Amino acid sequence: MRDHGSDRLIALFLDMMASERGAAHKTCDAYRRDLSAVTTFLKTIPINEASADDLKDYMSSLTARGLAASTIARHLSTLRRFYKFLVTEGMRADNPTGRLVRPKLTRPLPAPLSVDETEALIQACYALPQKSELDQLRRLRTICLVEMLYATGLRVSELVSLRRQSISPEHDFIHIRGKGGRERLVPMSMPARQALGGWLAVRDRGPQSDFVFPSRGRLGHISRQNFWQALKQVGVLAGLGGHKLSPHVVRHAFATHLVENGADLRAVQQMLGHADISTTQIYTHVAQSGKRRLVEAAHPLSDHKTGEIRGKDWGKD
Repeated sequence: MRDHGSDRLIALFLDMMASERGAAHKTCDAYRRDLSAVTTFLKTIPINEASADDLKDYMSSLTARGLAASTIARHLSTLRRFYKFLVTEGMRADNPTGRLVRPKLTRPLPAPLSVDETEALIQACYALPQKSELDQLRRLRTICLVEMLYATGLRVSELVSLRRQSISPEHDFIHIRGKGGRERLVPMSMPARQALGGWLAVRDRGPQSDFVFPSRGRLGHISRQNFWQALKQVGVLAGLGGHKLSPHVVRHAFATHLVENGADLRAVQQMLGHADISTTQIYTHVAQSGKRRLVEAAHPLSDHKTGEIRGKDWGKD
């Protein structure tokens, strides 16, 4: 039989996360599902009375079900937040999640576009047809979207829903309210500023809208899917048809190219809107991986079959 006291505590936790932490609706839904699964597993044990062993058994059950490590890690994160809330609110004396072990995540390295490929993608935007007025409008919008995406590394949802008041008067900065309600200022390069100015000059002739990229659809702005399709079109024109091209790949390129050119990792973290710098550190590995491939391919003493450096014993003078 389900414990209704547990439901009440979960509701209080979700209300706190939404009102005080600014958690998004989808995030709260995920918390609710995870905590509901815990209460179902605990059966008659109230969730606030669960022991460390009870929760350890629950985590083991997730592993036994064959869930991905990332999913199990999300469940653990939910538990830690929930029991920290109970302790903070005086509803429990201890946090039983301290002994729970986070599963090891194997995060694949993203495969960003090279600088040359990115340049080809941007040039393909400028080469889009201009036969009709609609063509010209779509061309300017696509140029602006891609230039801004590569210049800022915004998430695609942040870009397509961008509002006019989020852009500074000189178009040199964008004010973003991202995941978890976190706010950040993102600078824009000169090409992106020029593309934005060109787009706004045409866009402002149409119906008034708060959005930079308005649409007559339900959202009021262009959808992520609409932008994705436009990006794939210019990807084909740029000869990148074989790539798994998406807005997120361009965001990866933005971050990787900055790190490769010596940008401060903390600054990159802030521009990307990552809550934890460990998420941003993956780009240092991407950059190192690229340098290793360069050495393997171009070093005069590199063994291209094994990827090792041939020659003398490097440990001796």
